[in-house]
Order: sequence, then structure tokens, then C-alpha cells
Amino acid sequence: MALTKRKQKKVRARGKSGLSAVPIDKGFESALYYFHQNVDRKDLINQLKTYVKNNMDKEQARYVLSCPEYKFYAFTHYCATAFWINSGLPHDEKSQRYSESLYKYMINLTEMGKELYFEKQAKDKDSDKIVTLSPMQRLQNKIGETIMQDLLDLEDKWMAGDKAELDIYQEFKRHGLPSSATNSVRPVIEGWLLDYEDAYHKRCDDAVEGYAHLKRPELNRRIKCCEQMLADLDRLKAAAKATRATKVKGPRSADKQIAKVKYKKEDNEFKLVSIPPVKIPGAIRLFTFNTKTRVLSEYITQAADGFEISGTSIKNFDQVNSRCTKLRKPDAFIPIVQSKTPNQIDKEFKSLTTKINVPNGRLNDDTILLRALDK
Repeated sequence: MALTKRKQKKVRARGKSGLSAVPIDKGFESALYYFHQNVDRKDLINQLKTYVKNNMDKEQARYVLSCPEYKFYAFTHYCATAFWINSGLPHDEKSQRYSESLYKYMINLTEMGKELYFEKQAKDKDSDKIVTLSPMQRLQNKIGETIMQDLLDLEDKWMAGDKAELDIYQEFKRHGLPSSATNSVRPVIEGWLLDYEDAYHKRCDDAVEGYAHLKRPELNRRIKCCEQMLADLDRLKAAAKATRATKVKGPRSADKQIAKVKYKKEDNEFKLVSIPPVKIPGAIRLFTFNTKTRVLSEYITQAADGFEISGTSIKNFDQVNSRCTKLRKPDAFIPIVQSKTPNQIDKEFKSLTTKINVPNGRLNDDTILLRALDK
């Protein structure tokens, strides 16, 4: 009886993924974009911690490794640079620049981690002893547990194809974060924006290849999302500056002048916060915005003692030079009022095409007190 040969099954090779698939043959820049899209959080952390152990002395490494976990995965370009160095791959001009930036980042983490390290040592030495965290330690822990997690969740949703958005302004308010926390959040969003703009405008071949799965409308949507989040961070800083405690100027009793004044403390629609009304008496220039009518008013006074407030009205303002107008795009014009000089504001004011009127000087429950100046 003749024997029949059995047909052998072909076993397909498994596709590489994760760190084993980093396109090192295409150069350092390709590795940067690969890390941003395809390397999971555990591998990001391991690469950065391996770099710390191999390139910093023992004392520095102890301090850096005591930092919050998000410091080791939030910036994928640092993780990619660490991988490049850990693998002993040759440097070009760009990778050398990133290597220097990575080392500076680690030195900054040393200062933060030093406090956290000694706090842990004290806690281990006496478990019954209550360790008081410094304000900076508490803030960093809170950032890592709140807004940074929100950003990472947003990025995960984008990678999964969801058209998600994040209202940074409201999230900061919900978490009770101070404006100083924006300094930790801004670099993450700016990094996303740079990547998406490079892909959208085709300024970088690796960015184009890395985001080839995204259509141009989606790239544009993400760019606008990043720009909106950065604008919200600016609003948070402006709001903090507006509410900063101020010294009452002059011998006049400003607190009595503002006893009956009406104004709107905060508006969530336009994301604005009023300055304390105590800043108005004695000032010579005041900007207000009515959230109901969208009317922006600029008050100017020639009086030597500045403005005065009587009840709910502003007194001593110059009706010739003071002006008001209805804004078509408040979100675009109000940041100019909050941050620019009077001359720059005047130039932008003159470019408006809406009708200019004389303000009536009255404040009400819809009025946001934007800014008061002494010049």
C-alpha cells in the first residue's frame, strides 16, 4: 500500500511590535514618532528608568527615581531618546540635541525627587511618624493624579479613533488646580500640537508617515483641540493674575466705594474671571465686558485721582475718549485686552468694523471686570 505524504502547514511569522519594531534603520526621527504612537506606557517607563540607572550617579538616580510615575512616560520624545542611548545607536545632530535636553530634564527631576526621597526615608524610618508634604510635593502628586491622567485618557481615546475633546479650563476648576500647574501641562499639549502640525503641513516626512492613518480633517480637528487647550491655559493664568490680592491705592476708602457695586465674578461660557472691584478706584483705564450683550467697554479718565465708584456706576470717566462696541468674536479679542499694552489694544480696537459708542458707566450682574490699568 502506497504511503501518502501529509501536507505540512506553513507557520506564519508573527509581526513585530513594541520595542522590537522600532524603525532604527530609518533614523532617530522615525524612532521619535514611533514611540509617540506605538510604545506602551510600561516600556516608556522602563526605557527612561534604565537611562537613569546607566547615566547618572547613584545619588542622583535615587532622587530621580523617587519622582511621580507620570514624569517617566508623559514625554515620549525623552523615552525615545533614552531608548536610542540605551541601545548604543549612533548619534546624529538631532539625536545629540535631544540627548542634551534629556540630561537637563533629569537634572530638573533631581531637585524634585530629592524632597520626595527624604520624605520616603523619614516615613520608612518611623512608620508612626506623620510626614508633612511640601506644597510643591502635594501639587506634583495632585497633577499626576488628576489633569495628567485626563490628558493620557484623551490621547488613548484619540489612538482608538474617538473624536474626543477635553475642556482644560473646566477640568482645572473641577480638580481645584492652581494656575501654576499649567507649567506642567503646557509642554505635553505643545508636543502634540507640533506633531500634528508637522503631519498636516507635511513639514516632516516621519510625521506624515506616523500619522498616515489619519485624514486631514481629523488632523485639523486635533490641531484645533490642542490650540483650544493652550488658549484655556492662558485664560487660567490671566484669571489667576486678575484675582491676585492688591493693595488699595491712595488715601480714599476704596472698600467703601465698592460696597454696593454689581459685577459678575466668573463666566463659564466665555471662561472669564473678574478682577477685584477694589482695583478700579484710583485706576485711569478700565476694560469691562458684558456677557449678555457681548459689549466691550474701555473707560479712560483724566482725573488726577483716577476713577471713583458710586453705587453701581463708574464716575470721572472721559466721555470723549472712552468707548464701547459689540464684539463679533469675543474669544479672539478679549485675550488681547487681557495681555497687551494700551497702544497695542488701541491698534486692534481701531481695526474692528462694528460701531463705536460711548459707554454709560453702569455696572450690572452681567459685567465682567476684565482689567484695570494706571496708564
